Amino acid sequence: PETTNGCDALTQVELSNGPELKCLDFAAAADDFAQFQVIFPKSWNEGTVTFQAFFTVTGTNTGTVAWGLAGRSFAAKAHSGTSNDIDVAAVSGAVTIAGAAADTLTIFQIARDVSADSQTGAARLLGIKLFFTTDAANDA
Repeated sequence: PETTNGCDALTQVELSNGPELKCLDFAAAADDFAQFQVIFPKSWNEGTVTFQAFFTVTGTNTGTVAWGLAGRSFAAKAHSGTSNDIDVAAVSGAVTIAGAAADTLTIFQIARDVSADSQTGAARLLGIKLFFTTDAANDA
């Protein structure tokens, strides 16, 4: 959530048939805002983007929800030893996604393995760049 006019804090909804959803609730009575990070691959043409929101609602009517999106990019670098610099890690090994299918909601869990690192400070995750293979020229 943003500090000014932010949506509700992260909340957890436990599903009876699957994972727990981590949700940001946006009020029905006012414009609310939140931020998230995405790291684009080198193949990005640095042009405009489109988006599609995956969401659920607490109400039972069939009304619509309107979403808006704006963005700004910042550069990252290898760890400099300076607090709050934006750092970038090495690429991971392959990760298998259970039930993978196009046009579905995929939920990821990320963790820090402190037994495998040597950083004595807290690690503040800012976003994840996902590498993936395409099998079509576009999503049309």
